[in-house]
Amino acid sequence: MTAPGKVSEEASPVKKLRVVMAQLDFLVGDIPGNTERVIQAAREAWQEHQADIVVFPELCLTGYPPEDLLLRPSLGIRVSDAVEQLKQAKLEPAIVVGAPVRSGGLLYNAALVIEDGVLVGKYFKRCPPNYQVFDEKRYFAEGQNAKVLNIKGVQVGLTVCEDIWADGPVEDAAAAGAQLILNLNASPYDIDKQARRKALLERKAANNNVSIVYVNLMGGQDELVFDGGSMVVDHSGTLAAEVPQFKEGLFPVEFLCEHHCQPVSQLPCPEPSLEANVYNALVIGVRDYVNKNGFKSVVLGLSGGIDSALTLAIAVDALGKERVRAVMMPFRYTSSASLEDAEAQATTMGVQYDVFSIEPMYDVFMKTLKAPFEGTQPDTTEENLQARLRGVLLMSLSNKFGSLVLTTGNKSELAVGYSTLYGDMAGGFDVLKDVPKTLVFRLSRYRNTIAPVIPKRVITRPPSAELAPDQKDEDSLPGYDTLDAILHLYVERDYSAEAIVAEGYERADVERVTRLVDINEYKRRQAPIGVRITERGFGKDRRYPITNGWKIGK
Repeated sequence: MTAPGKVSEEASPVKKLRVVMAQLDFLVGDIPGNTERVIQAAREAWQEHQADIVVFPELCLTGYPPEDLLLRPSLGIRVSDAVEQLKQAKLEPAIVVGAPVRSGGLLYNAALVIEDGVLVGKYFKRCPPNYQVFDEKRYFAEGQNAKVLNIKGVQVGLTVCEDIWADGPVEDAAAAGAQLILNLNASPYDIDKQARRKALLERKAANNNVSIVYVNLMGGQDELVFDGGSMVVDHSGTLAAEVPQFKEGLFPVEFLCEHHCQPVSQLPCPEPSLEANVYNALVIGVRDYVNKNGFKSVVLGLSGGIDSALTLAIAVDALGKERVRAVMMPFRYTSSASLEDAEAQATTMGVQYDVFSIEPMYDVFMKTLKAPFEGTQPDTTEENLQARLRGVLLMSLSNKFGSLVLTTGNKSELAVGYSTLYGDMAGGFDVLKDVPKTLVFRLSRYRNTIAPVIPKRVITRPPSAELAPDQKDEDSLPGYDTLDAILHLYVERDYSAEAIVAEGYERADVERVTRLVDINEYKRRQAPIGVRITERGFGKDRRYPITNGWKIGK
């Protein structure tokens, strides 16, 4: 018998709540298509998982980042139409979606909750970020208040992306009685990012005694790649569920909610290697850039060197061999090893392969330039001409067949200007733009563990542009181990030249490398975009003036 005034345990059973994390890839600007994707996913989450709540990524209705599309006058009309469509769909689960919402004359990055065809709540992101690749303060006002809603009988707090990295939003939601916090994200990938996310979520959950559902976007958008990696951390700070990175899907998690909402733990994901993670990011970046922009195929120059070899492997893995064309464009300095290795890889990977010598074109150009060049000595001008002739060939194939030209330069080369404007920089997308040369070697070895497609000699012989007799990269640059270490400190960590010397590097190397980085900003501004995999790539991350009087040193 139950004592007067008491409620039996049988009368108040533990509340079960099934949350589905919708780790999906959305197309920026395609509001109708993204809205339909949300509806289909919510219905699938109900049919397959009997979801109570489906949580989507940040700004999923517009895609992320929408950039100046947010300034279009019709944005509000399109988003309102999308929200109305979601309400009229009468979905079984409650859905939590991200969208830009205007209120009081200001635009906010919002999380919207729709349940039983009704917009039951909205939360405005309180901490729009303005660093690295983010410039949300250009568009969004700051939300002011926490939001806790009763969804399916559970007190649920809402936060959006950067809110969880700052102090305040999680703490306020927990203080307002949230048993569970949903965090909508568009957090781009960089090396080791997932480890930082886990550590943060574990600390936030434990400190605030509340479980957190972290749902992240998946897919490529221009230079950014979103890796997913959605997860759930319980109120003690223990990781209870983690979704594989770079995988789209609907991922359910069961909660038992009483005083706390305790997730039912799932088996942990295998920890991928750094090389596997980066390789996946590059593949997704290429696949989404090509497909979302409507290119039928890609074409690239296959030189017999390691950069183009790795680029070819990534392109085939992203698009399939039928959509990839490789072109060898030999000259008198091209070695027999390069010719043999390029053909061997193209044959192994089954791509269309052509060989077009640039020798006849070079001779015509030099004949034309004979008079103005009279009395001068051969120098980098003649070397650059070779690269530019190859660029003309590739761009001609691009124009004729609608193929996107993939350039093959790596981050180390781009940093110091070891590339030719309108030559090997001519193209639409640079797959390795943010990949240091030392990592190029590691990724090539990793790819060969899946299937040996890159000839061993390509990986083992000294890198060379083959623009002059017996040329090697390290004739004019420090060894790549040294070069990449200096570049990491200067470009990604903002060390001064003096600080890098203090780390034990030769002053001559440091001063030469840092000077090359500075004077080649004008080249990088004209380079194609490429996949960002580090905390600071050449693109949105690093915005240095071309014309400036800053001197290296302290």
